[in-house]
Amino acid sequence: MKSLRRKAKWGFIGLPIIMLVVPCVIFGPYVSRLRYFQANPAEGFHADFFLYVSPGATRAVQEGKALTILVQPNNSATNSDDAKVHRTDAWWTGFGRRPIADELGVILLVPAFVRPGADWHIYTHALDRDSLTTTRADLARIDLQLIAMIDHARAKLAAEGMMVEPKILIQGFSASGMFCNRFTVLHPDRVRAVATGSPGGWPIAPVAQFSGESLPYPAGVADVELLTGKPFDAAVFNAIPQLFVLGSLDDNDSVNFRDGWDEGPAALVDRLFGPDPQSRWKPAEDLYRTAGANSQFLLIDGVGHDRNSLQRYSTDFFRTILGK
Repeated sequence: MKSLRRKAKWGFIGLPIIMLVVPCVIFGPYVSRLRYFQANPAEGFHADFFLYVSPGATRAVQEGKALTILVQPNNSATNSDDAKVHRTDAWWTGFGRRPIADELGVILLVPAFVRPGADWHIYTHALDRDSLTTTRADLARIDLQLIAMIDHARAKLAAEGMMVEPKILIQGFSASGMFCNRFTVLHPDRVRAVATGSPGGWPIAPVAQFSGESLPYPAGVADVELLTGKPFDAAVFNAIPQLFVLGSLDDNDSVNFRDGWDEGPAALVDRLFGPDPQSRWKPAEDLYRTAGANSQFLLIDGVGHDRNSLQRYSTDFFRTILGK
C-alpha cells in the first residue's frame, strides 16, 4: 500500500512538472529568440510583426558577417477585422518556419497583416489588386508597409551591432506565394531571391501584353506604374533567382474567386493560358523564360496542395543562394 501511495504521490507531483517542462522544451527555443513589434503607423506599418533571430544568425554576428532576412508573409486563411486573429496565426507561422530559419542561419520576419472581414474583397495576404488601390489606412499599400517593417527591423538590429542586408529572401505558399511573387514584381530592388509555391493558379506574368492583349495586374504588369507610381523594372526583376514549385495534383485556383481576382483579368488568364493551374504551368514557365527571367519551374509528381511536401525545394534553393 505504501508503494502504491508513493507512486500516486510522485505521479501527482510529476504530472504538473511534465506539463511545465514539455512546453518549455517545445516552445522555449522559439520564444527566447522571438521579438514582437507592434504596429507603428509613424514608421510606415499598421500591422504587428514578429522577428526570429536564429542561432546561426547570432553566430554570424559574432563572426562579423552581415545577416539576411527571410520574409514569410502571413496567410491566416481567415477573413477577420480582429487583428488578434492574424497576429496569433503569424506567431504560429513563425513557429512552423523556425526550423527553416535555423537551417539557413537567417532572421525570419513574419508580418501580421489583417485579411479583412468587412472589406472581404481586399485579399491582402495575396497582395491582390485591391491591396494596391484601397484607401483603408490600415491596409493601404501593404507592400510598402512590409518594406517599412524590414527597414524598422534592420535599424533596431543595427543599433545592437547586427548588420542586416537590405535585400531579402522571401518565400510563400498559396496566397502567401502569390504575395511573394507579386511583391517581387513590385519591388525587385529589395529581393535577393524568391521561392513561390502554388501561386494561386497563376504567377503574375512579367510582361505587359501577350498575343496583342494587355495584361493588367495581377495577370501581368501592364498597369503597374498606374497603380503604384513606379514602372516595372524588368532588368532588375530578371536578375533575381526565382523558384516556382507546384504539385502535379494541385488544383487550388484563386483565379476562380472574386476576393483575389477581378472578373476581367481572371477571364483573360483562363482564355489565354488555360482553365486551371496545371494547364497554365507550362505557359507561365515559357513566359518567364521568354522574358529573360532567372527562373526555375518545378512540377512535383504526386503532390497536391501541400506546403510541407514542397518546402524542401525552397529551402534547398535558398541554401544554394546563401552558399551553404
